[in-house]
Amino acid sequence: MDIQPILAALRHHKAGTMLIALQIALTLAIVCNSLFIIHQRLARMDEPSGVDEANVFVIQNLWGEQYSTQETLARIREDLATLRQVPGVQDVTPANQYPFKGGGWDNLITMTPDQRSSTTDASYFAGDEHFLDTLGVRLIAGRDFRPDEVQSRGMREKMIPTVAIVSKPLADKLYPHGDALGKSFYAMTSAPITVIGIVDVLQRSDVSTWSAPYAGESMVVPIRMAMSWGVYYIVRTKPGQLAAAMRAAPKALYAENRMRMIDAKDGVLSFAEVRRRAFERDRGMAVLMGIICVVLLAITAAGIVGLTSFWVGQRRRQIGVRRALGATHRDILGYFMTENLLISLAGVVIGVLLSFGLNAWLVTHFTLAALPLTYVVGGIVILLLLGQGAVFAPALRASRVPPIEATRPA
Repeated sequence: MDIQPILAALRHHKAGTMLIALQIALTLAIVCNSLFIIHQRLARMDEPSGVDEANVFVIQNLWGEQYSTQETLARIREDLATLRQVPGVQDVTPANQYPFKGGGWDNLITMTPDQRSSTTDASYFAGDEHFLDTLGVRLIAGRDFRPDEVQSRGMREKMIPTVAIVSKPLADKLYPHGDALGKSFYAMTSAPITVIGIVDVLQRSDVSTWSAPYAGESMVVPIRMAMSWGVYYIVRTKPGQLAAAMRAAPKALYAENRMRMIDAKDGVLSFAEVRRRAFERDRGMAVLMGIICVVLLAITAAGIVGLTSFWVGQRRRQIGVRRALGATHRDILGYFMTENLLISLAGVVIGVLLSFGLNAWLVTHFTLAALPLTYVVGGIVILLLLGQGAVFAPALRASRVPPIEATRPA
């Protein structure tokens, strides 16, 4: 088809042509980046935690009064013994935090004590010799803590661990050649910490946007925290015993000592609920972005339909003349489809530039990753198909204009 007449017609409708082209460009830029953000959020929600999630739950135990460090440690030992007697419980460990908890403890990591800028940041888990087995974390190199290595520490006591178990992402960050086992690092301390074990996956406690560059980087030190306000008990059950153990555990703790508080709503959480709460904002963001994409695509399609219908109404006599001169239904249909395709192509060219410009701004201000080219290509295909689909109905009506329209006065 000769596009010269089409281009000539578009030059006579500059305002409408530019409006639709810019609408397509803006939609492409927002849809591409929104789909990328949705994919990232969904990927975060599906990240493995390293935990045996189907059989693990967490108890937040708050003490009813202030205890000394030794009294707190004694009560923790009593609680651990009590929980291990609950039917269906496989193991228990006290902890200062757990994966996907939100917020929590983290340490800047350096390779030398006098290093000014940190090498990375690691989530800091204080756990005993039961920590890895209770969570179900898989040790892939080295060994677990020995009971004699576990130290007890009060909230105001300073204690520098000499050994640690680290996650594989942290080990690879510190020693990219894969030789972290037996090597040392510094975690805001003047003394080195030696890596005695490496676990496959152990996700961070913090899941906020700022910690995304450090995803999966965690360390476990052999410290049993005696926190005067309370403690987290991580409980692993035998397969199929999770629900029953979650009901029985708080009752057993209260029976052992009633001087405690376990919130009825948030005090006992399955790890499935921990994950759901951790990524609630990501889920909401994905839904919101999805709605924005659908609305923008609908508005763009409506704009194309409206403008083309308006043009068809203006050109009925011209269409009638073409029909009288022998133009077929297919010729008229192809004319409007081609016209819209040219507008859409102009829009997507501008939209590609806007897409990468918007992504560059997001990368700078929100630590978002660079937009892959596949999302832009996918967005172009979606917009072109949407444009052709939207213009089809008014173009079909134009193709049905009878030749007699040519004889009617303008």
